[in-house]
Amino acid sequence: MNNYLNLLGLAFRAGKCSVGEDAILRDVRSEKAKLVILARDTGDRTKKRITDKCKYYRIPYIIVEDDRETLSNAIGKSQRVAIAILDAGFAKKISSYFDR
Repeated sequence: MNNYLNLLGLAFRAGKCSVGEDAILRDVRSEKAKLVILARDTGDRTKKRITDKCKYYRIPYIIVEDDRETLSNAIGKSQRVAIAILDAGFAKKISSYFDR
């Protein structure tokens, strides 16, 4: 299951991700985001804001089993609860790990 974390790190280093609630919401609104990943321990308010926006703009999102620590380590940033994937290829590949 953790293969998606390696891909997440790769996507982040390639500059194909946005992090931070404001940046993610902006990318969802502009439909640049192809997939949003949320940690299981994301705060209720943040989770609701992001998932509502994703539903409205029809951007797929996944709430993963991993916590913010694991997600943050994957991209080398601290305290990140959500990550938007901006590249369709990365988004498709990462989604494939959860479609099983």
